[in-house]
Amino acid sequence: MHPTIAPALPQDEEAVVALWTACGLVAPYNDPSADFRFATAGESSAVLVAKDEEGRIAGSVMVGHDGHRGWLYYVSASPGRRGNGVGGRIVAAAEGWLLAKGVLKAQLLVRETNRGVVDFYEKQGFETTPRTVMAKWLRRDGRS
Repeated sequence: MHPTIAPALPQDEEAVVALWTACGLVAPYNDPSADFRFATAGESSAVLVAKDEEGRIAGSVMVGHDGHRGWLYYVSASPGRRGNGVGGRIVAAAEGWLLAKGVLKAQLLVRETNRGVVDFYEKQGFETTPRTVMAKWLRRDGRS
């Protein structure tokens, strides 16, 4: 049976953050719990979760938009569920969420330390686009 995909509930925070951590998606300069709470509190962002028959989180994605472009963050599938379509289904759910908001373009960033996921995203229809990404830390301690 396929997992059910729906917006995350506040009580899902601990399990979602644990999944993001298990998948190696948490950077030392980001607070994943704060990211979860921020995304679930807004109109232009959400955390979607795939839950199995027992209610356990099998996958998740944080999705948001700026009115023109959509962004996917923390795309994750439980290590034990990889290769079973959970990742593809959660990406498709995020794309559907964006389309429902009238956003026609989805983007994501892949850290150099996570290059192994590029093939997965290419299978989902994503393409590498040449861009210069520029960043500026607004606080010296590098925390967002």
